[in-house]
Amino acid sequence: MRVVLSGGGTGGHIYPAVAVARQCESEDPDAAFLYIGGKRGLESKLVPQEKLPFESIDITGFRRSLSFENVKTIMRFLQGVRTSKALLKKFKPDVVVGTGGYVCGPVVYAASRLGIPTIIHEQNAIPGLTNSFLSRYADTVAVSFEGSESAFPKARNVVYTGNPRATTVRRADRSRGFASLGLPEDSSIVLVVGGSRGAKAINQAMIEMAPQLSSLPGVHFVYVTGESYFDSTVDEIRSRVGPLPDRLHVLPYVHNMPEVLACTSLIVNRAGASFLAEITSLGIPSILIPSPNVTNNHQEANARTLEQAGAAVMILEKNLSGQNLFGSIAHIMNDIGVRENMSAASTGLGKPDSAEAFLQEIRRLAGSR
Repeated sequence: MRVVLSGGGTGGHIYPAVAVARQCESEDPDAAFLYIGGKRGLESKLVPQEKLPFESIDITGFRRSLSFENVKTIMRFLQGVRTSKALLKKFKPDVVVGTGGYVCGPVVYAASRLGIPTIIHEQNAIPGLTNSFLSRYADTVAVSFEGSESAFPKARNVVYTGNPRATTVRRADRSRGFASLGLPEDSSIVLVVGGSRGAKAINQAMIEMAPQLSSLPGVHFVYVTGESYFDSTVDEIRSRVGPLPDRLHVLPYVHNMPEVLACTSLIVNRAGASFLAEITSLGIPSILIPSPNVTNNHQEANARTLEQAGAAVMILEKNLSGQNLFGSIAHIMNDIGVRENMSAASTGLGKPDSAEAFLQEIRRLAGSR
């Protein structure tokens, strides 16, 4: 089977596509892939590291205000469609998979015009602009949240598969996670992370609560700052506590996130859908701080799904401080009953066979040609 993958901008769009490729490889060692991403997106760095063939197109997203840049975006879209058609004709895929981000627009649209079966994946509870546009052209729309199928009224076929990234994380080696952090396997770990690029507001809360960490004996805190925030965050923490405590581990980025998640007792993070699929596949309790700077405020909708199920505590960014964040962490870590109930609720929301379900749809579409 020959598969074109497209998704970009953030890890939340890229990693599900990679998970699809890995699942396909595990079932069909002869499968061939081409990943089409944006020249400026994170995928241009991450996808080659995954040893997947990569081609790029020049594309940008629409601005929500009136701007001449939107005229340029339309021109880039049309050129992106032409470039995508050429790449698709050369590669001759059996199916094209889009996992979100504006780079998918010209790729999936070009495939639909060429009569190539297409499937798009929506990670969030509220669809993004690109997937809303593509849903009328794609053969299948796959959703991550059960019950969100109605968000695509113009789609030909909508199925609930969950997020393929959940399968990758479910298979992660817990022991390797502890080893990569240099911690014994009986450690309690609170992981604080602001997404693949980091988040300034979460980093500030990390800094503010650093002096309080010693009041939670036996708990190791892993701060993941994002590469651009690392030096300034470490300097700020040192200005407040001096040398970093033994139980505080500050990292710019985690390259083996599935393994680290597998050994995590509690996670503090944004509410991107791929991350939520990962933590629910492992049943990890969470404190969610949804980003207010996303389309349709979809992260808050994602977070409320977990909060209402009892799997998470949500703190809106406007209410975030080091004091209330640490208070929520202490409440959960000091009460094993609370953690166990949250973990059970999180597990109940997970769909760890998501990659298998998604690949089943791919095979169905590929066989329809």
